[in-house]
Amino acid sequence: MRSRALGSTHAARRRTTVAATLLVLSGGLAACSTPSGSVDNAEGGPGAPGATEDARPAPVRLTTSFADAAAVPIDEPVTVTASGGSLDTVRVTSPAGPVEGTVADGTWTSSSLLEPGTDYSITATATRADGRSVERTRSFHTVDLTLDEQTYAAVAPLDGETVGVGMPVVVTFDLPVTDRALFEKHMRVTSTPTQKGSWYWLSDREVHYRPARYWKAGTDVSVDLDINSLPAGNGIYGQESRSIDFQVGDSVVSRVDVSTHTMRTFVNGELARTMPISAGKAGWETRSGTKVIIEKFRRKRMSAATIGVDESDPEFYDLSNVQYAMRVTYSGEFLHAAPWSTGSQGSANVSHGCVGMSLADAQWLYDRTSRGDVVEVTGSNRQMTLENGFGDWNLSAAEWEQGSALS
Repeated sequence: MRSRALGSTHAARRRTTVAATLLVLSGGLAACSTPSGSVDNAEGGPGAPGATEDARPAPVRLTTSFADAAAVPIDEPVTVTASGGSLDTVRVTSPAGPVEGTVADGTWTSSSLLEPGTDYSITATATRADGRSVERTRSFHTVDLTLDEQTYAAVAPLDGETVGVGMPVVVTFDLPVTDRALFEKHMRVTSTPTQKGSWYWLSDREVHYRPARYWKAGTDVSVDLDINSLPAGNGIYGQESRSIDFQVGDSVVSRVDVSTHTMRTFVNGELARTMPISAGKAGWETRSGTKVIIEKFRRKRMSAATIGVDESDPEFYDLSNVQYAMRVTYSGEFLHAAPWSTGSQGSANVSHGCVGMSLADAQWLYDRTSRGDVVEVTGSNRQMTLENGFGDWNLSAAEWEQGSALS
């Protein structure tokens, strides 16, 4: 089983039916005509006294567009046409539900995607030249796809989660999406109240959505990824559509000034607490820029080995019980309790990049923050980068919009 990226809680893959592009049907539905020797009681009909072979109406024949009923593609439109009569209705169904489509100018065309590896049945009716309605059914099976031909989208936040005002929507694909524009057309984020936002592709496997400015506190957000069976390019298809709803909680923004060794936390715009801190020392400077809390740990082991420091190095450390730890970069920066540095907090930077504070201050902050809360850092000449955590807010709104595949 393929492991999932940030935000996924699925242990196994599942598929759902999605309205999107089109699919293909081919092969012929058998003609519907009166069997030899049977009698049609309508005057002048087949088998009626005085009827001739030339007087009989031509049989209705239906033609579909797939070549192999055992392996129908899922990324082309299905069409059904009739000869010898006019096409009235077409129904295409599967255990997952019906396939949408319409009849226009004598042709039925599908308007939703098929599921891979699924059995479908067709029921078509048409009116013969003599006015008689005929019906035939048949079945087909769509092409089977392996997991290596389907990309799964993991989404953060989780459905029902309450997050901070800086939380982006993070979608991570386990296989690359090369047709970014097609996928983005089927990825929708809506909010109440409405706030303008955009997608930004960090790579073929990761795309983020954020509003132009921090979310408004109390916003309700819905994410709809309508990508099931959608061609991602290079023979890969969307495995499953995803829909999640989340809520933005209070605005909690912490402002760290590395040069003055202080942190001020604002709740819904009001200064709630000013705290002395100790940030990264020379050679280990805390990055300046806008960061977002990625995850929280009541207790966490922290070892310098995770940032490449050997045990023989004087800078090595291994702390087994760091309390109230809030991660803000993938590279290992946290806000956390640091009772061992209380003598330096407010006056000197002595850490390896983390923002340390007293146990009481760390607990106060931990109890009031959520994933997605904002930490704005100034006073360092080392800069935060876009990919090192949720670095989305280090680009202007105009720069962010340029990262859209539809820009």
